[in-house]
This record gives sequence, C-alpha cells and structure tokens, in this order.
Amino acid sequence: MQIIPSGKGIGAEVRDLDLTQPLTPAHLTAIRSAWLEHQVLLFRDQRLSDEALVAFTRYFGEPQASPRSEVSDQFGRYAPTMPEVTIISNIRVDGRPIGSLGAGEADWHADMTFTETPPSACMLYALELPPDGGNTMFCSMTQAWERLPPELAQAIEGRRAIHDYSLTSAGDLRKGFAPVTDVRQTPGARHPLVVTHPETGRKALLLGRRRNSYILGLEVEESERLLDALWAHACRKDLAWEHVWRLGDLVLWDNRCVMHRRDPFDAASRRLLHRTQVLGEVPA
Repeated sequence: MQIIPSGKGIGAEVRDLDLTQPLTPAHLTAIRSAWLEHQVLLFRDQRLSDEALVAFTRYFGEPQASPRSEVSDQFGRYAPTMPEVTIISNIRVDGRPIGSLGAGEADWHADMTFTETPPSACMLYALELPPDGGNTMFCSMTQAWERLPPELAQAIEGRRAIHDYSLTSAGDLRKGFAPVTDVRQTPGARHPLVVTHPETGRKALLLGRRRNSYILGLEVEESERLLDALWAHACRKDLAWEHVWRLGDLVLWDNRCVMHRRDPFDAASRRLLHRTQVLGEVPA
C-alpha cells in the first residue's frame, strides 16, 4: 500500500489496496492516519458491492442512513441493497429521478451541517460517469482557519451561525419547507463558526452552506458582510483539490474539516454514485 499526497495541501491517493479484502490492523492504522492528515483519500480501481462499501465505511464509525425524502429508491437494479447506501445520480426511470443532485452544479458545502450531529466521514463510489464534467473539488477548512486574517478571526470569535435546512446543496427547496425571507429565521442547526477537530485537536472553520446562513446576534447586514468575507477566503483555489472521476473511484473525506462542490455535466449523460456516511458528533 502506498499513500501519495496530491501536492495541494489536501488529498492523497491510496494505491495498491483492494477494499473487498479484509484490512489488517496495520492497514487500518495507516489509512486512518492518512485520512486525518490529508482529510480526503482516493482509492482507485475498486469493485465494491454495497455490502463491501458499508463494511469499509464501518471501519470509520457507525454507518448512518441519509434522509431519503427527496427521491424514491425503488428502481430495480439502481436501488441500493442496504439502507446505509444512498444514490447520487441524474438518471431517471419512467420520468422519475433515482437519486439526488441531478446534473447541475452543487455549490460549496459540508454535508448535513443543518443537523445537530453532522456526519464525520463521507464516501462516494463511482459506478457510472459522464464522458466529462461532474468533477468534485475539496477545500480544507483547517487551512482556511489557519490562514484567516486576524481581523476576521477576531470578528467571529465565539460566534455561531445558522446552517440552512430548507435548501439542498443543489439549491432546490426541500419538501415541506417555505422559502426563507428572513435569514434570522432560517431553519436548521446553530453551530460554532470555529470548531476543534475531536481527533487531531486542530481548529477549523465550520461554514456548511452559504445561502440563508446567518451569524447569530449580528445585524443582518453585518452578518452578510462577514459571511461573504469568510466564504471568499475559505473557497480560494489555493486551498482546494480537484478530483477528476474514473470508474471504480472511491473518495473518502473528513466532513468535520472539509467542504466540497461539484461541476455540472451534460444532463443527457449518465452519472451514478453510491454514497455512505458515518455518524458524527456535535461540533464544538
């Protein structure tokens, strides 16, 4: 097994490892150490059943089922065989989507920070891919905090922000929610803007999603100004790594200190990925 850093300050490829085989304690120690150091790991050329994907996920904690309210999973061979697996896809069967996010762009976000306990680890496994587009970018919120200008760091000290539950990462309104007209009333969890990683002890920004966010206790105009400055800093290209997908790729990221986004792709092409996540803890 080899671990090759991306050279971007985030991300590394783990080579020469078949994830369908049981991992030795030495493998597990090396993988977890690399994950905590590089925050995103890529495993290429995998051939994983849903059972194997969930088994690998379990090495990082308790697999957690994602909400399935946006789409139905009852689509024959496309349906996941285990409740811990969800579908990310633009494919339609009988005119109905089999998975989430479609073919459009997904803005920068961390997964499910609108909940009180966002997942700690998330994985995507590529089963079908378009000929181009759909690349995924990852950026380090640890580096974003460590490079944050002192005046911004001081301005957000001890502050908490609302993480919007009403919109998906693709910007679609969730069923049962009304459009937000006052960000001070945005539905969703309230988390600290700066958190400490429970395993590494390093601090990181926790931004979640930009739309409908609000920093508690501030005038709306001041909150918007600060959030705009934080997002402009955190999503800089020099803090990001772009992954160009290949069939059989499995990508694992630390959702506690990483944000990601996705490029759009031709809706006439097919893209199918299976996703898992690990139960996390309350950010602090």
